Amino acid sequence: MKEQKIWLKSPKAVFTSNNVDAGAGLIIHNNKIVECVASGQIPLSDYNEAIDCSKYVLTPGLINTHHHFYQTLTRCLPQAINKPLFPWLKTLYKVWQNLDEDMLHSATQLASLELMLSGTSMVCDHHYVFPDGLSEAIDIQVEALSSLGCRAMLTRGSMSLGESSGGLPPDTVVQKQETIIQDSMRLIDTYHQRDEGAFINIALAPCSPFSVTTELMIETAKVAKEHNVLLHTHLAETEDENAFCEREYGMRPLAYLEKCNWLTPNTWLAHGIHFSQEEIQLLGQNQVGIAHCPTSNMLLASGICPTIELEKAGCKIGIAVDGSASNDCSNLAQEVRQSLLQQRLKYGAEIITAEKVLTWATAGSASVLHRNDIGEIAPGKQADIAFFDLEELRFSGAGCPIAAIVTCGAYKVNKLMIAGKFVVEDSHHVSAINEEIMAKHLALAKQIQQASVN
Repeated sequence: MKEQKIWLKSPKAVFTSNNVDAGAGLIIHNNKIVECVASGQIPLSDYNEAIDCSKYVLTPGLINTHHHFYQTLTRCLPQAINKPLFPWLKTLYKVWQNLDEDMLHSATQLASLELMLSGTSMVCDHHYVFPDGLSEAIDIQVEALSSLGCRAMLTRGSMSLGESSGGLPPDTVVQKQETIIQDSMRLIDTYHQRDEGAFINIALAPCSPFSVTTELMIETAKVAKEHNVLLHTHLAETEDENAFCEREYGMRPLAYLEKCNWLTPNTWLAHGIHFSQEEIQLLGQNQVGIAHCPTSNMLLASGICPTIELEKAGCKIGIAVDGSASNDCSNLAQEVRQSLLQQRLKYGAEIITAEKVLTWATAGSASVLHRNDIGEIAPGKQADIAFFDLEELRFSGAGCPIAAIVTCGAYKVNKLMIAGKFVVEDSHHVSAINEEIMAKHLALAKQIQQASVN
């Protein structure tokens, strides 16, 4: 079989996330980038195919750091609209307790495809709802992703503190600690890939301080350390969460996290909004990662993540779309623009640039997920490349192509390459059929929503 050596030739612009000059394009050898061709130069490496990229802006594949795929089944649910986090959750738990295997499979495919069409090469999901009959949820997600060709960080979420024990979720969606721990270890052994270029990673992710026991938090940290996998949870999303922790545990959420042995570089947190300056310094000292979710934080009126203070303290910052029921969109390119707009309100235009937020969505997100093989355009990195076409009305007249894909609102890619293979061409997946996936998903969404009414 002939080796693939491609020159992505003469792009309109290249955002590398590391200031490497690749103005004349890239050489891709099989699954890796082997050369960045500087502006005005020709390749030093040999190649057997050249692709004209003169109408494309190239970026590293975007990387999502937090999502809840199953929530695509309950977008814009009337009874949950216009509610803050806790009332929103209590309303939706009654719907989500009806989730089944077909629904999760369909939601995983639809959300991942939506992310890929926006330029995402590595998706991430935090699945924590395990009603009866859905004990093998992560296995279902692995199978659902197998035909799409994207990388994935799948986190084995959990809830063990139901309403009857003082938690927020109903008892119908919580599991026993022993069940959670045994399944966590099984999933790591079965699916977690540790090699360069891995397509499936597993992390452990108790949902939040208000839905799991302290014992489960501590035991999960122990298992993650023994098996060398990452830890993930929601933290400091709202003031209600702070009040809950102070009432139930006598301490703020971060102190509670420290008590549970979670303050480590192998931990990343979703949201991370309501921290004091002392807490920010503590997070930075421990190099904790933050999944910055601007749209969700605005939609639920949760607040604004202090990204720059966290970053200066030593935290890793990535971008995430969060769950579709709190964002109602799984488009990471749009999320990058949303971050630019929201964060400028806090830090100003000179600090929050298009390049800054694109870096968070690429190299920053890769760092959060402990992936040093993706997130950048550089020799030796995986060939995960997003191709944005600026030949649309929204980009007409744009002077800076890289700024344009953020500020003018790019929302789809023309092409997406993952590990040197095109998985999206002409803004369509090369094998998945959008209409079929959507038709099945829509029918299942109606089914779960109707079940909550009956």
